[in-house]
Order: sequence, then C-alpha cells, then structure tokens
Amino acid sequence: MTSALNSRDGAEAAAVAVSGTEAGTPAPEAVDPRPVINRLPKYAAGKPPAPIPGLQSYKLSSNENPLPPLPAVLDAIASQTAVNRYPDPVASALRARLAGFLGVPAEDIVTGGGSLGALNQLLAAFAGQGDDGIPDEVLYAWRSFEAYPISVGLAGAKSVQIPVTRDGRHDLEAMAAAVTERTRVVLLCTPNNPTGPVLRREETERFIQSVPSDVLVVIDEAYQEFVRDEDAVDGLAMYRKYPNVVVLRTFSKAHGLAGLRVGYSISRPEITQHLRVAAVPFAVSTVGEHAAIASLDHIAEVVERVQTLVDERDRVTAALREIGWSVPDAQGNFVWLDLGDATQEFAVLAATQALSVRAFGNEGVRVSIGEPEANSRFLELCRTFTKAPMAY
Repeated sequence: MTSALNSRDGAEAAAVAVSGTEAGTPAPEAVDPRPVINRLPKYAAGKPPAPIPGLQSYKLSSNENPLPPLPAVLDAIASQTAVNRYPDPVASALRARLAGFLGVPAEDIVTGGGSLGALNQLLAAFAGQGDDGIPDEVLYAWRSFEAYPISVGLAGAKSVQIPVTRDGRHDLEAMAAAVTERTRVVLLCTPNNPTGPVLRREETERFIQSVPSDVLVVIDEAYQEFVRDEDAVDGLAMYRKYPNVVVLRTFSKAHGLAGLRVGYSISRPEITQHLRVAAVPFAVSTVGEHAAIASLDHIAEVVERVQTLVDERDRVTAALREIGWSVPDAQGNFVWLDLGDATQEFAVLAATQALSVRAFGNEGVRVSIGEPEANSRFLELCRTFTKAPMAY
C-alpha cells in the first residue's frame, strides 16, 4: 500500500514538474503575440565570416564602414564617463551642430537610434490604423531595405511593395499609380539598399508633385555621403521645397558609428511637432552624441576616408564589368549581384574564402565594400564563378 502511494505521489510530482501546475489543474495557455508578429519577416543581420585556417576573415555582409572612427572621435568616446546619467532626451548639442553643418533650423531635426530609429518614429506618428480600424498604407519599392516591412507591420500599417526595375531602380511611375486614399507614407531609398542605384532629381520631383500633399514622402539617404552621381536627388533640396518631404540620415555608414546608433530626420515644424511626441526618449546616448559631434568637427577627414571607399567601390564595379558581369549602378558602399538561383551557392563559396556576404533568398547577393584585400579576394572569387549575374 505504501509503495503504491509513493508511486502515485511520484507520478503527480512529475506531472507538476512538467506542467507547472498541480495535478488535475489545466496548464496555462501560451502567451501569444499580436497576430501581425507571426506574419512579419525576421530581420536577418549580416553574419560574421567563419574562420578559415590560413586566411584573414572579412565581413562584407552588413554595409559597415571597415575603417574605425577617427582618432578624435575615439577620444571623444573615451571622455564620456558619466554614463550613470541619462542623456539629453532631444540631443540638443548634436542638433545645434547639425543645424550649422546642414544649414537647416535645429527645430527641424529629430534624432533617433540610427536612421531606422528615426523612421520608426515617423511611422509611429503617421501610419497605423485609422479610427475605422482599417490599416493605413505605406508604399515603397521592393526589394529595398529589409527592415521596411517589419517597421511598417509593427506600426499597424499595410505594406504596398512595388517591384524595382530590372536594373534595380525605383519604378516611380508604378509607385505613383499605386497611391490610394489610404496611402499615408511613401518611402524612397536612395541609393537603394541592396541594389545600389540612386533616385535622380527630376524624376523624384515629378513623383513628389504627383502624390497628394498630405502623403508623407520620406527620402532615406543612409548612404548619401557615398553618392557621386551628379544627377542624384538632394533630399535637403526637396525638404526645403515641399512641406511633406522628410529626409533620413545616419552616422552609421560614412562616419563609422554603426555601433552607437545615431541617426536623425529632417522635416518641417508641422511634421516635427508630431515626431517629438512619438520619439523614443533618450534614443541617442551621450556617448553617441559626442562622438557624432566630434566626427562633424573633423568632417574633412571623414570625407577623405569616404573617398577611399568610393575609389574601392569603383574599382570593384569596373573589374566586375570587365569580366562580363552585369552590375547595377553602385552609389552606396556595396554592390549588387543579381544571381537568382545561384545566390546561395555563391554565398557558400564566399564563406570557403573567409568572406561573409549578404544573400537574399534566391534574388541576389549584396557585397559591402571592405578592405582592399577583401575586395580583391571577392573579385578573384567572381572570376572563377561560372554563373554570372543576370544581364539587364
């Protein structure tokens, strides 16, 4: 009898251990997220390369600046020791410095955690669901920055994706035709990440003029410092001319401060008044703010470094075309290979050469411009790869 009781008690104890409840009590239901979470793609950050004996590894998968911040910027970072205190919630010193640098009012600048943080603030303020429960629409080219559908979905809005042209450009005519009464925001990524081409001045202005003035047009210029196309649109000129234009910029790329998350938007006061309500408090740290200011204070050195990366980009694109590969116009710090079904094969082969690249399903591969040795090794890999990108 005692043995049977002990056996029963042991079984009940085991049941409690597994279910977390007393025997006979229903287990609690799982805590489910909002339905939209399961429908959203997951952001896939570029992975570091796997080590290969005898080879220096290079990460070419995240569009990072391969050069560290300037020495003066590193000194500014080291000097910030009061990290026990909250930062200035509106980054007043940085906004004042940017105002002088860009020639815009400081009140027109709203900082955020990188340009993506600044974008999320825009979407929180201007796109979601109306009082009727119907989602607003956010229109953008695709493929473009892979965080766009995630950010739009989390805001409660609906993504409207318009395919890029065969050579990786925004199809602005198709985008204009897709604008409806539910459209609240249009995202223009220039240079387009991951394909590379810029939007040009005249076509962009025609597009802005074609959409209703109550639709927010966001010009995402995360790679603006790398652009050398003289016909490229200038987001600041559009913001000055059209009240519904917002410009996004960042210190992550050209300034090499990706790990500190410093970005900002520029727009008219009638827009910024709402952005400040939606802004994440303390999004830019004191360390990040002072690093960004120091980088602006040494902008000539930043420009010089950026030019070395532009020179490498041009070397890479010229070499790819010499071997007969079709490559879209590259105006960022990366190149796009339209490899289609050979995408994953190329990425695996690059990994065997201690190079990590960013593969997008079966669409293509984005390769960041890195150190000269990394770029040269990438080119050697391309010379031996028999499945060239699709021509356009």
